[in-house]
Amino acid sequence: MITGATGLICSYIVDILMYLNLYSDANIRIIAMNRNKTMAMKRFSIYWNNSLFYYIQHDVAIPISVEIPIDYIIHGASSASPAKYISNPIDTMKANIEGVVNMLNLAEISHAKVLYISSGEVYGESDGNDFIESYSGPIDPLLIRSCYPISKRAAETMCIAYQEQKNIEVVIARPCHIYGHTMMENDDRAVSQFINNALRHEDIIMKSKGMQLRSYCYIADCATAIFTILLYGKSGNAYNVANRDSVITISELANRIAKVAGQKVIIQTATDIESKGYSSVTKAVLNPSKIEQLGWKPLYSIEDGISQTINVLSNL
Repeated sequence: MITGATGLICSYIVDILMYLNLYSDANIRIIAMNRNKTMAMKRFSIYWNNSLFYYIQHDVAIPISVEIPIDYIIHGASSASPAKYISNPIDTMKANIEGVVNMLNLAEISHAKVLYISSGEVYGESDGNDFIESYSGPIDPLLIRSCYPISKRAAETMCIAYQEQKNIEVVIARPCHIYGHTMMENDDRAVSQFINNALRHEDIIMKSKGMQLRSYCYIADCATAIFTILLYGKSGNAYNVANRDSVITISELANRIAKVAGQKVIIQTATDIESKGYSSVTKAVLNPSKIEQLGWKPLYSIEDGISQTINVLSNL
């Protein structure tokens, strides 16, 4: 079962599994869940009538029971929009905390293994070093923007609580900044906005000097990392998902996208609402050593990933 099935990461996971069904006779039954059936029908139209593809329209914040046997739950449903963190912080927190509780309860009934897709934002502010899984930096609970990372932290602890108290097998993925052709057109994260500028043959618009240092990972590499953690990760453990060779500032990212698209970068002043949605973390570099020890290795450089993303979206 895959929640948040039409999102950036999970829609690609559905594509991989259905590809294996269609071309390798993998016989993997997929239960895709999201809140918007119209969006799901559009995104998964080529699979809609396939006997191995099941769709459930449901809000993860509401308890659920499923009649179909479930072996694995990949829980990726979550608001990933900085603008929504500011405009709707209550639902942001409810989706993260109540959503994981409902999926863990379903896992208990189904005897399923859970992979929770968390976020690199759980680390908070850096101490100057790359983030390893045992690190926990400060997050100001009185900032409205903190509704997302703090509720993600709480959801991770809930996973561990269910493992300890109810013996649920659960692993946690902490993705860095993921990008790729499965992003939504209305995605308001910086990398997605830059790519959308490029696709519209516009200048790449930055709303700051872009000196924040970030880890990035192309969607195909992120998906293989998710499967690696699901199949080989140790229960009760978290794993960073990041490409150690794709660590650049936001400004460098904008300029690389501009170079591929043949555009230039311009800086505009952010509105007050936009500024509130930005993370205050100046360095968010995730150390991928732990997942690399499971045998995972990314294949796409950031240049290759950007080019692939723009090429695919240009031909849709």
